[in-house]
Amino acid sequence: MSYELPPSDHEADTDPPAAPDEGRAPAGPRQSRASTYLALFLVGAVGGSALFFSGFMLGRLNGQTPGTSDANQELFRPFWDAYNDVSTNYVGEVDPRLLVQGAIKGIFQALGDPYSSYLTEEEYRSSLGGISGEFEGVGLEMTTLENDEACTTISATCRLTVTRVIRGSPARAADLREGDILLAVDGTQTLGATLESVVPTVRGPKGSTVVLTIERDGTSMDVPVVRDVILREDVRSEVLEGGRVGYIKVDGFSSGSAADLKEQLRALIETEGVDALILDLRNDPGGYVDAAHKIASEFVGTGPLYWEQEAGAEPEAKQPDPGGVATDASMPMVVLVNGGTASASEIVAGSLQGNGRAQLVGEQTFGKGTIQEFKELPNAGGYRLSVRKWLTPDQTWIHDVGLTPDVLVELPAEPDPAVDLVLDRAIEVLLDQIDLEPAPSVTPLTTLVPSPG
Repeated sequence: MSYELPPSDHEADTDPPAAPDEGRAPAGPRQSRASTYLALFLVGAVGGSALFFSGFMLGRLNGQTPGTSDANQELFRPFWDAYNDVSTNYVGEVDPRLLVQGAIKGIFQALGDPYSSYLTEEEYRSSLGGISGEFEGVGLEMTTLENDEACTTISATCRLTVTRVIRGSPARAADLREGDILLAVDGTQTLGATLESVVPTVRGPKGSTVVLTIERDGTSMDVPVVRDVILREDVRSEVLEGGRVGYIKVDGFSSGSAADLKEQLRALIETEGVDALILDLRNDPGGYVDAAHKIASEFVGTGPLYWEQEAGAEPEAKQPDPGGVATDASMPMVVLVNGGTASASEIVAGSLQGNGRAQLVGEQTFGKGTIQEFKELPNAGGYRLSVRKWLTPDQTWIHDVGLTPDVLVELPAEPDPAVDLVLDRAIEVLLDQIDLEPAPSVTPLTTLVPSPG
């Protein structure tokens, strides 16, 4: 599987989206090396063990340890003594590459930072692919539904249902549609399987063909689809309250998120003529920092948007890009947040809140205030390392604390999935600001967790 490292100036703060599927678990991008390793700055709400390679090369001791500076000879001598003893005297089989990887892992574990970690070659490719938003497949998002409720095992009543067909995808070219029921993949029935087990069979390398058996309006049909590289759609929008409120949901800050948001935001304002805006960042784990910068710039005209601080340096202000579509403060705006709002999404939420552009509505955010740099290790995978902090416009570090909403919405222990209390409260806040009477009834959004395929 080939892949391509995203540009080194891309900074992000996300984890790959949870519950991977054909549309949410990108197959790795194409490989590109401009030097010994390429750096990718990322801020991710990604947990895991912490691992880091400190820059010396493992090798045999010949008087001195190769790659170790004179000042560190004594510091690293115990390590080399142990390495050489294991390599020479261990009674079992020794794989030198595994010893090297184990040493790297140990260094990262010593950091005690859940956002810094060593990654195997497969993990490295998968992480970058997940963040970039690219994957190889057909361009479907699916979920399992029984009487419009989520279910687990596919059956005669629990149906694997297409919830979205990504624009420009092979699935759309093959005329697959929302509401289609997936019955079989390459002749293998989906009955008795789960969403998680079916999705990998729908995914596959670019150029290969998969035959999907679907049911539509009571009729089944076989649809051959040629897989391709798909750019995940992380942004969707709609008009609420009879055209008065524009709603934009961002699921992640991938490579195409900023451009998609700008296009849809412009349509809401210039074509639909909405009076107020809702930006929904709930359960958004983050992504590229430059995508967060561009998205925040669509709403904030004067900054700073946020600050970045490298080790041992003073904070540096990050100013907005010119030409934002919705920087006019006369258009009321709220941002929906919760405990799943993390990293890049917190940068955007903190920027809008800190600059007085929008109120935050919902629950306390996750609290991730560091930026990671991804680097490749030749023939040994790679690693991510926390190299910067990011700070809110007033230079507050929200790490392990999160952002506090302006309007706190407490949810019941067992919320009704058909009622979106946070969205309802946000609409109330906006209607009060634009001095409009509430509509007779508010139709809440039904939140589903789709699994692309």
